[in-house]
Amino acid sequence: MKVLVVRESAPGERRVAATPETVAKLVAAGLEVSIEAAAGAEASFADAAYVEAGARVVREHAKALAAADVVLRVQPPTAGDVKAMRKGAVSVGFLQPAANAAAVKALAARGVTAFSLEMVPRISRAQSMDALSSQASLAGYKAVVMAAMRLGKYFPMLMSAAGTIAPARVLVLGAGVAGLQAIATARRLGAVVEAYDVRPAVRDEVKSLGATFLELELEAQEGQGGYAREQSDEFLRKQRELLTERVAAADVVITTAAIPGRKAPVLVTAEMVEGMRPGSVIVDLAAESGGNVEGTRVGEVVEVGGVSIDGTRNVPSTIPVHASQLYARNVANLLLLMVKDGALNLDLEDEVIKGAMVTHGGEVVNENAKKMMAAAS
Repeated sequence: MKVLVVRESAPGERRVAATPETVAKLVAAGLEVSIEAAAGAEASFADAAYVEAGARVVREHAKALAAADVVLRVQPPTAGDVKAMRKGAVSVGFLQPAANAAAVKALAARGVTAFSLEMVPRISRAQSMDALSSQASLAGYKAVVMAAMRLGKYFPMLMSAAGTIAPARVLVLGAGVAGLQAIATARRLGAVVEAYDVRPAVRDEVKSLGATFLELELEAQEGQGGYAREQSDEFLRKQRELLTERVAAADVVITTAAIPGRKAPVLVTAEMVEGMRPGSVIVDLAAESGGNVEGTRVGEVVEVGGVSIDGTRNVPSTIPVHASQLYARNVANLLLLMVKDGALNLDLEDEVIKGAMVTHGGEVVNENAKKMMAAAS
């Protein structure tokens, strides 16, 4: 079975879908692996390292796609890539059905069986394939580093002959994977950390990391797959009122709240931003899905009343080495689940394979993906 690792073409994407480590595992499983020249260069993986691991370096993009049985990638395929793939081929990567309905439909029409890493079921058996979690953890870490670089204050308490400097105050909104990593990182840097989430189940995790969990007297609801479910407008209004005071007291606010396939909820209003001290920093990790902060601009850092709002897109890609290592392992684990004796063996009764499969047999077969695409249209 021929496996191709493509070189990413999306602007700013520095990750790669396979590393020399995962290539060696695929080759050991009896797969023939090719990788586009310089595919791993942005993540510091040289072509020579892939060759040493057993891969073959290819340079003709369209020809390589046409010959591949399986294509591994990070970002959704372009229209040209879909057209170049052969009927019956398999695509593995992020598909983002809500934002890329055209690509999903094109893959189905082409007869490609496409797997989306976002759709991997959040069950114990699939944890090693959970790319959303692996990349979110990196984003939570980097968000704190980005904030620390921009904040004109010291994060930990400083005691010196010149006096004492109080530690920075960090507020993390959303205590999922990204939020918990942001809390842990901010605490390691010595900040005083508060966190808020509508899911009561995360309270103990937040406290175990040394942060204060904001107890809000509101009904908390947890949605499917461990994500927060979408809340009513009335709930969100009350939530904003209660958070206004804590946002104003923070030097740094990091927002991580997202609902897969839907627009991110606004947690920090323009009024809250106005109430923050000049020099404060907000990092909005939900920028690409609409933003948790009013005033966020995707891919930009803007200043509003002396407050910096960072809407950097694709934050995991700013840590390309480790982001690629983790993502490549997720991809390899999913692919190897579909392989038996060096050949593709799709068990459509397998919960993981069925859950991650978006297109097959010329159709969009994933019900969750269909709902996301319909909601976005």
